[in-house]
Amino acid sequence: MLPGVIGLLQAVEVIKIILGKGRPLVGRLLLYDALGTTFRELKIPRDPSCALCGVHDGAQTSVARG
Repeated sequence: MLPGVIGLLQAVEVIKIILGKGRPLVGRLLLYDALGTTFRELKIPRDPSCALCGVHDGAQTSVARG
């Protein structure tokens, strides 16, 4: 049951991004407690030194994915 709940949440996030509707979980982490059937949401701040999400001087940064 747990993989189904998490898979559904992931699918809904993709649909929100594709359709440009709702408020996707950008900059937030959704925690699900299956035993208590509760959700918690945490704000995740950007890391200024991160090559993908940090503050840049406008230059494109190439990041190898592995």
